[in-house]
Amino acid sequence: MHAYRTHNCAALSTENVGETVRLSGWIHRKRDHGGVLFVDLRDHHGLTQIVADEDSPALKLLDSLRVESVITIDGDVKARAEGTVNPNLPTGSVEVYARSVIVQSKAEELPMPVAGEQEYPEEIRLKNRFLDLRRDKVHRNIMLRSNVISSLRKRMVGQGFTEIQTPILSASSPEGARDFLVPSRMHHGKFYALPQAPQMFKQLLMVSGFDRYFQIAPCFRDEDLRADRSLEFYQLDLEMSFVTQDDVFAALEPVLAGVFEEFADGKAVTPAGEFPRIPYAETMLKYGSDKPDLRNPLIISDVTSHFEKSGFGLFEKIVGSGGVVRVIPAPDTHEKSRKFFDDMNNWARGEGFAGLGYVTRKGGEFGGPIAKNHGADLMAKLYDELGLGENDGLFFAAGKQKEAVKLAGAARTRVAEELDLIEQGCFKFCWIVDFPMFEYDEEARKVDFSHNPFSMPQGEMEALESKDPLDILAWQYDIVCNGYELSSGAIRNHRPDIMYKAFEIAGYSQADVDANFSGMINAFKYGAPPHGGSAPGIDRIVMLLADEPNIREVIAFPLNQKGEDLMMGAPSVVSPAQLKELAIRLVEKPKPAMAAEATRTDNAGD
Repeated sequence: MHAYRTHNCAALSTENVGETVRLSGWIHRKRDHGGVLFVDLRDHHGLTQIVADEDSPALKLLDSLRVESVITIDGDVKARAEGTVNPNLPTGSVEVYARSVIVQSKAEELPMPVAGEQEYPEEIRLKNRFLDLRRDKVHRNIMLRSNVISSLRKRMVGQGFTEIQTPILSASSPEGARDFLVPSRMHHGKFYALPQAPQMFKQLLMVSGFDRYFQIAPCFRDEDLRADRSLEFYQLDLEMSFVTQDDVFAALEPVLAGVFEEFADGKAVTPAGEFPRIPYAETMLKYGSDKPDLRNPLIISDVTSHFEKSGFGLFEKIVGSGGVVRVIPAPDTHEKSRKFFDDMNNWARGEGFAGLGYVTRKGGEFGGPIAKNHGADLMAKLYDELGLGENDGLFFAAGKQKEAVKLAGAARTRVAEELDLIEQGCFKFCWIVDFPMFEYDEEARKVDFSHNPFSMPQGEMEALESKDPLDILAWQYDIVCNGYELSSGAIRNHRPDIMYKAFEIAGYSQADVDANFSGMINAFKYGAPPHGGSAPGIDRIVMLLADEPNIREVIAFPLNQKGEDLMMGAPSVVSPAQLKELAIRLVEKPKPAMAAEATRTDNAGD
């Protein structure tokens, strides 16, 4: 007999009745029924019920052990009595009568229980992540992640992609988020950077003659954390040579749709080949976001022209000064009280906006200050144009375009949630395309790149030389699912002359480009194929499939919201000897009180 087990804890059935077996695992639960002890034994695979009565030599020892102790049981498989079968367990029709028990490891009193699905403070869970990972839901999430990655890899290889690993230690890049820097012991004063993405390396692979590359790539970005963002994350990184945007879409849609269909547990998935393509300008108008949740049926409309001349002076003033008015319908809200609309206005103010105007309508009768001042006839004309009914309300986001778009997008989501309009049980994908190549930076008072500086502008050199930079579109695209951006991608700018010109428009000299991106620009001078790619985020894919609100629930050992590993104690202080070896000296930050005193002194000298 094997030293630890003949079967795992999910393997036994009525076919094994009468056999002597050996099982090993953790004591999940214990139940004492007056001289008969029931123990749920758990391993990676599942649960088996162990029984010990007064005739069992194992009873006394089993009774003395705490839950989560690790044991090995020898016993006989018996069919459960009628009425005690558990149909929810693969092993629910049998139990093992314990003949002997070996204690492999005793558990002390637990800082948090493993059995059950109770919620516990994140600090306790992350500090004891090894226990948290034993819990059924978290354990299943990590197994789902493993299976998703395995499926992605098989699908990519099946489409002719070659898996290649790119470096973890590389050079810092001036673009994108903050780099994580790693000091070099052999080159004092110089630093490696952990990759924010394998962007340049994968493009260099295309220049090197590889046709279709992919990897499950670790990436690192020193940025503020959110529920769907981590300092360390993984992406399905891919690049293809001699392709158009359509070719990239045709390669990626079957992979993503296929994986979601495989693990969606019956939820509907947008079929491959049917992902809607929404231009950036359209998505910002209709959805107020470049990450639209298409499960939400509400559509934002621009009604600026209706308020160029209006009895509602505030909107007329906003429009007259170059602002816009956007509206979000609130269907069938005739039975909602005034409080519903006032609460929405208060919510907007709580989010930092000036407010969210509204119009109510019940049986064709308009209500609210906007309708009263704008006039019933003009309001009816606006409603007819929008196709709204006699019992539909309407919310207004007015102001400078950037702020109005942001408020309208957030209000669209909020209204749909409040009215329970968001479709459940589905994954709705779309592509966002035709991003602007450049934008105007109000702070710097200059034109700058809006998305990805290494994308090919639509129209190439001719567009850069003849068009207003703010009118130039790029071959850039995002893929979005249920309101989450899964990846950004682009057809790359593979020509040095076009790259120099694009950077020149953004205020960078040829010397700047040569200095900051020497590896890539030099490679392009020796023959580079047209190429493009994308990089869907693994963590977000699994988060959606697991129906989890936080990305940390699908990462085995995540950091907390402050970027700390509470279990291992990272980031940590290093010894003076380590710093000396790296020729690094630490400079303490000034204490807040000292900083305030210094500020007062400086002000006094003005």
